[in-house]
Amino acid sequence: MTTHEPEITEPVDLCLPDGRLNPAAVGWTRRPLHRANLRGWGRSKRWEYWGVVTPRHIIGVVASSLDYAGLQSVYVLDRTTGAEHNREGLTPFARGALLPPSGGAGTVSASGGGVTVDIDQRADGSWIRATAPGVEVELTVPLPAGHESLGVVVPWSDRLFQYTLKDLGRPVSGRLRLGAATYEISAADSFAVLDHGRGRWPYSARWNWAAGCAPGGRAVQLGGVWTDGTGMTENAVFVDGRLHKIGEELRWSYDRADWLRPWRITGERLDARFTPFHERVSRMNLGVLAGETHQCFGHFSGWAEIGDGERVELDGLVGWAEEARNRW
Repeated sequence: MTTHEPEITEPVDLCLPDGRLNPAAVGWTRRPLHRANLRGWGRSKRWEYWGVVTPRHIIGVVASSLDYAGLQSVYVLDRTTGAEHNREGLTPFARGALLPPSGGAGTVSASGGGVTVDIDQRADGSWIRATAPGVEVELTVPLPAGHESLGVVVPWSDRLFQYTLKDLGRPVSGRLRLGAATYEISAADSFAVLDHGRGRWPYSARWNWAAGCAPGGRAVQLGGVWTDGTGMTENAVFVDGRLHKIGEELRWSYDRADWLRPWRITGERLDARFTPFHERVSRMNLGVLAGETHQCFGHFSGWAEIGDGERVELDGLVGWAEEARNRW
């Protein structure tokens, strides 16, 4: 289904003074323009996820507040050996978690369960430090001039809605320490992806998300299920930092009995094939909070249309595709 989504070009509050969705906030942006002035407790969700891909490793850093609990985590995959290092900390009622209302601005911090995440966000970039037993990550993620990101507000109703900011293909440098070994991360062959989320969710939710990049070049951002029927989508292609919006609900095809089989994501303006090389499984069951995510890392191929019939090849992009199911 093709959508007709308005582009927002001026700063806007996500919520009205009474906490309901601001109708003027529904649309998409090329840079962070929404201020998530959320009110209330119990359905509000806030998170920052940074995913980093290097030739040797894939790194994931999370700081979040789900109201009932805070979750902070550091994940590392060794692409050579397949070894995973996953450290998670849960904090009751997200005590002490700091997640500012605007993307790319302010300080993010969360700690608990032996995991600490600190992110300093400025106009020229972000600085990330995450520590956990046996793992330490220090990253510098500059924001190149003219670099665009995809911001979208998805409205389920005037009381349930989500603002998501997906920022792909950012250059990244720094270091990763695993035990006694230290690995340098170079911007020449590595990239970072940000998923910034603020909103008020239904109790039960499911989504698909895929992101693929090549250092200094193309990127593809795709989502599904959770946006269906809302009139908004989170689909886009980036070329040299410039966003090309795909206003279309896409078809996702994959085997839930064998997550490592190739995935297909298709539409009128996109035909993407994703071939996984590793599956990460994350499960949580805390009674009122429960979830299961299958995040596969792999390679993209295929094409996307960016206007006037021009196609961008997706071959060579590296990233992930996932399915998540949550009760929260």
